[in-house]
Amino acid sequence: MPSGTAVAGSPVSGRTLFGHPPGLTVLFMTQMWAEFSYFGLQALLVYYMTQHLGFSQAKSSLIYGAYGAASFFSPFFGGIVADRWLGRTRSVVSGALLMMFGHFAMAFEGLLFPALALVALGNGLFMPPLAVQVGGLYADDDPRQAQAFSAYYMGINLGGLLAPLACGTLGELYGWHWGFAAAGFGMLIGLVVYLRFRHLLPSDPLNRSQIRTAGRAALSPKDWVNLRLLIAIIAVVVLFRIGYEQSGNVIALWVQQQTDRSLDLFGARVEIPATWFQSINPLLIIALTPFLMRYWARRAERHGPANLLARMSIGCAVAALSMGLMVIAAALNARTGSPVGAEWVIGYFVLLTLGELLVIPIGLTLVGALSPVQIAAMTMGAWYIAKFLGSLLAGAMGAYWGIIPATVFFALGAASVLVAALFLLLLSRIHPVRLG
Repeated sequence: MPSGTAVAGSPVSGRTLFGHPPGLTVLFMTQMWAEFSYFGLQALLVYYMTQHLGFSQAKSSLIYGAYGAASFFSPFFGGIVADRWLGRTRSVVSGALLMMFGHFAMAFEGLLFPALALVALGNGLFMPPLAVQVGGLYADDDPRQAQAFSAYYMGINLGGLLAPLACGTLGELYGWHWGFAAAGFGMLIGLVVYLRFRHLLPSDPLNRSQIRTAGRAALSPKDWVNLRLLIAIIAVVVLFRIGYEQSGNVIALWVQQQTDRSLDLFGARVEIPATWFQSINPLLIIALTPFLMRYWARRAERHGPANLLARMSIGCAVAALSMGLMVIAAALNARTGSPVGAEWVIGYFVLLTLGELLVIPIGLTLVGALSPVQIAAMTMGAWYIAKFLGSLLAGAMGAYWGIIPATVFFALGAASVLVAALFLLLLSRIHPVRLG
């Protein structure tokens, strides 16, 4: 199987952990703590701006969308910096430090925008070279590489699971600044893990002159075909992201305002914190990924490698169903005028997560396998442009929450994701991609 991610040095082989190189554990532990810090801030951000800073919902939604967009546009430039100047290790460390300082700066009200800028810039330097190292752990013909990004994606969602529970609880119950500080310490732990176990990762021996020379190496005709295909995939995933990114924005407000979060516990009526619902998605990813990986492995044994673009199309269709479910919940809310049961938003997250698992890890796998070696980090950074554009458009769309009926709002999100499913299905017929 082709691998575009083994940039410098040779794959680390020999010892294994659960059938994979121990370096994979180091990478998803590092990313896990980075996700803990990122999602810890994200879980608090809209509530912090609307409840503490007194921003309007529309202004908060736009800031949330712009910050998310910047965080996932910067990886494209961060990938260029890693490919041409810093190399992978320096880029990861620099990005981690910027994010850590940004999260600590969130503890000061006057530093809101500089803090968000630091996190966004740090994220750009951190994410592409770290993800590139996943492929570098395997030889080009190693069949385990097909599952590596799914395992990596499951691991990093541990951070997304813990962040709303830890940072969200601290922020809501003890003060917003405690939640932001916890996010900063999470990033510090991730940096320590990466540096302490760096010897288990692929070597990064190129000096700056060699990095620049490698970045200027000519691309082959096959490289250009793969790049065009990746650009098409990224463009379609933008449509998926427009709907998906509402899960941390408008859905957060829906949970707070239109969802009955009360629970009878030992005869007492307890209200579940709204931020806890943000943990449903990563919890489901952790629970479902092993089953999906086993199913895909058995299916490949019986029927051969699957068409990955067709699988992504199915994922988009399932995600569209999740938003269709919210259309029904919104109609029920409008008819009764009362908050609806939590089962509606739980069902939404179940379907959305199933769709996500068929779209995002597979997309990462395709980027890792099809990227030209000399621009691997930049291409990985380009993958996050889909999240950038999706977050930007989702934030702009979120500004209309409360202006247009909720049923129409969720229907527009469902339509966007359904169009993505149709385009991916067409692309799968034109350029079927099957990896072992």
